[in-house]
Amino acid sequence: MIFENLIYSVYEQIMSKQSPKRRKFIIKKKQKRRRKLKKLKEKYLKTKDPEEKRKILAKMRKIAPYLEIEKYL
Repeated sequence: MIFENLIYSVYEQIMSKQSPKRRKFIIKKKQKRRRKLKKLKEKYLKTKDPEEKRKILAKMRKIAPYLEIEKYL
């Protein structure tokens, strides 16, 4: 019985619509992430120091671990 309720709860979360407030929050979060990545990319391309480049790449991986950095740059 508990297991069935848990499955239904997970299913309901996946299939139900998000509240407008939550959706707006997620959109803002994505936009902020894109802006940060754009700034870091510009900074990476401008810098010559390999140590600084390594730090910037680490920040980019922290912000977006799913991103393939080599393709992005």
